[in-house]
Amino acid sequence: MKQLTDNLNQLFAEFTKDAALQVENGNKAAGTRARKSSLAIEKALKEFRKKSIEASK
Repeated sequence: MKQLTDNLNQLFAEFTKDAALQVENGNKAAGTRARKSSLAIEKALKEFRKKSIEASK
């Protein structure tokens, strides 16, 4: 669970950095990276939810 939350924090940091580059500078490549990160975040959040439910049983 700790590793999963660390991974989520890293993914959020990458997403935030790339999204800011796209918004502030119009960097299209950063926008692509941000969208890719958002998909990875979605998968990691689903995994977190699954593990969290298992841990609460």
